[in-house]
Amino acid sequence: MTINITSVHFKADQKLEAFISNKLEKLSKHFQEIIGAEVVLKLDNTDTPENKITEIRLLIKGNDLFASKQSKSFEEAADDAIDALKKQIEKHKGRYAK
Repeated sequence: MTINITSVHFKADQKLEAFISNKLEKLSKHFQEIIGAEVVLKLDNTDTPENKITEIRLLIKGNDLFASKQSKSFEEAADDAIDALKKQIEKHKGRYAK
């Protein structure tokens, strides 16, 4: 699985990229049809502490799945986005299992 991580207007450290890659690799073990993932990390220009945005697009056969979450840390936002993608994968599996 190919994972592209892009950070907008800042440089993401190796630890954060490794964290996200590890989570996505685990996800691909449960669903083999994942071709790749595109991750975008952004900082929202607000004064609130929850200004970290993680957007993940999973590339799968047929169509892509997308989740975007905002939180006070990129790790938390990535966890939330991956949880949302797990739900989408289950729906996707159910749709094509018949």
